[in-house]
Amino acid sequence: MTVAIRPAKISDIPAITRIYAHAVEHGTASFELTPPDQAEITRRKNDLTGKGYPYLAGEIEGVLAGYAYAGDYRARPAYRLTVEDSVYIAPDRHRRGIGRALLAALIEAAAARGFRQMIAVIGDSPRQAASIGLHEALGFHHVGILQDVGFKHGRWLDSVLMQRELGTGAKTAP
Repeated sequence: MTVAIRPAKISDIPAITRIYAHAVEHGTASFELTPPDQAEITRRKNDLTGKGYPYLAGEIEGVLAGYAYAGDYRARPAYRLTVEDSVYIAPDRHRRGIGRALLAALIEAAAARGFRQMIAVIGDSPRQAASIGLHEALGFHHVGILQDVGFKHGRWLDSVLMQRELGTGAKTAP
């Protein structure tokens, strides 16, 4: 099984919307409570790509199996070289290497655009061991846990913070 990674296209929006809706409705990786519609997903994608952030699609045999993007870690100008990653995989495609392929390509694309740090904010750490392991395998290290910062599906959720240098990281000035 080969995962083809490419920039996401507008024609991917219906599949991206379905993948994300499942994650919102059934999971705790996203702290959104109501899935956004296709128009909102389109707006978000266009906003990110318009600002120069990478937004990638992973497909297997022509079918979208997952997507990943980088975006603002924080809005203040001093954070402009730091991005937060997001990776979502179709529910029937988990544990097949798609997330790894997408995250590796996202790291490369963000570094190529001059970003210096990538942050992973992983919600509900006890149930997201696979995501934590994936990030560790690709060079992220733990920087902290925000305890009980979200409430979803009737329970409090924490967020694990992980970080990875991109390019020269903080070794040189921008």
